[in-house]
Amino acid sequence: MKRLGLLLGICLLGVVAVAQEHGDMGPPKILTVTREWLKPYRNGASHEKTESAFVQAMAKAKFPTHYLAVDSVSGKPRSLFFTGYESFEAWEKDLHAVEKNTSLSAALDRAGVADGELLSGIDQGALMYRADQSMRADVDLPHMRYFEISRYHVRPGHGKDWDELTKLYKKGCEKIPEIHWATYQGLYGMEDGTYIIFNLLKSATEIDHSFTMDKPFAEALGEDGMKRLAELTAAAVDSSETNLFVINPRMSYASEEWIKADPDFWKPKAGMAETKKPAAKPAEKPAGQ
Repeated sequence: MKRLGLLLGICLLGVVAVAQEHGDMGPPKILTVTREWLKPYRNGASHEKTESAFVQAMAKAKFPTHYLAVDSVSGKPRSLFFTGYESFEAWEKDLHAVEKNTSLSAALDRAGVADGELLSGIDQGALMYRADQSMRADVDLPHMRYFEISRYHVRPGHGKDWDELTKLYKKGCEKIPEIHWATYQGLYGMEDGTYIIFNLLKSATEIDHSFTMDKPFAEALGEDGMKRLAELTAAAVDSSETNLFVINPRMSYASEEWIKADPDFWKPKAGMAETKKPAAKPAEKPAGQ
């Protein structure tokens, strides 16, 4: 829940699965997202420096809720910040906890002013996990490095076509164990009928390998199944887009569980948060296209 003060009274858009605070590696039921659009050439080290103030503030306050940051590899320069919750009530409690912590709120405000100098825009959203439209979604998040984030918009009145489409697609993937994804339905901060699909990757090699899966997928569905898949896609989906993002440990407020699972990757961020004590930031940011 990054920049909680800003999020008070503002609802959000969505994407990807974040490990929950109780240690469960499954997708959270509610995913809040803050999306920061960066000015040209203001990404990289410049943005990491301003974002570190939020991480340091959260660490100094020992805030119990953590968040994950990813940077765009494709599309316009932007960073996304994700926080997972069991419910909207749990999210609300976090917002109030930051509001009551005056030193943390002040640090976050200062960090926000500095960070804002690098941004061309910011927006927020909230998503709801759809287990029925997901497949093998319990992934080892601390060892993941990339996010493929796909946005689908379903035509009004074609919800049943979309449901049938997702069931058929899952059928085609049943015997391909490498395939996994988490589907979220947009609730706030995006057009009605928006679905966000997250696919987490350990390395870019998995992208290369994914192109070899078309044949077994088609064989699993058969000619009639592939024909029906094409019909449902044409009927239900009026637009879609997929982008690639890389996890940034230096801008994430990582939990101890994540750090212990892969200290070489997460500890640089954690060490920075412990040694320096500047400004601040909690965890929340919007979704991903």
